[in-house]
Amino acid sequence: MLQPQFTTLLLRYTQNNTLIQNCWNEIEDAYNNSERYFHNMSHIEQFYEALSPLQLQVEDWDSLLFSLFYHDIAYDVVQYVLENDNEERSAAIAVKALTDIGFPTHKTERCRLHILATKTHQASSDADTNLFIDADLSILGQPWEDYQQYMKNIRKEYIIYPDNIYHSGRLNVLKHFLKMERVYKTDHFFNLYEATARENMRREIEILSSL
Repeated sequence: MLQPQFTTLLLRYTQNNTLIQNCWNEIEDAYNNSERYFHNMSHIEQFYEALSPLQLQVEDWDSLLFSLFYHDIAYDVVQYVLENDNEERSAAIAVKALTDIGFPTHKTERCRLHILATKTHQASSDADTNLFIDADLSILGQPWEDYQQYMKNIRKEYIIYPDNIYHSGRLNVLKHFLKMERVYKTDHFFNLYEATARENMRREIEILSSL
């Protein structure tokens, strides 16, 4: 449960307990939505576990942590297909919340850019962003049994789409990552997960292509 970490983070910028609780409620309500099977609080917890050992390597930990909490706060599978703007909407929600608590403007902008970077997961000139997008993809490099559960959860999130549409879209996503020179931009995550992530995605492509 990450509420204590979130509360401690906000207390560095505001003493308004009502505002802090409202911010947490907004996050909790979004990630606990019953239609979320992967992009939920468990994803945030896994993301945090992937990033937290690297805190001393991060230039601006508070900005990265705020970005973590808000990066998928807006996640709508219909919106993803129609407009592909979930990241932009999540970033806008983050900017409003961080402005309300008095987070420095330049740090708020950095959070916005961290969140937007999760749209394409391309290498960034910002080292913190690279750690952020790599941790976001840590699920791809997990053991096959965990990856299979991730596959099932993603499919559940997109259950409104028939197999032919879902399979086509999912294959495009997987091929996008496999075409990258490196899925993981930082040496830390590359060494941990690159080989396994590529193997997992190839196996998923084989499965989808056979259906």
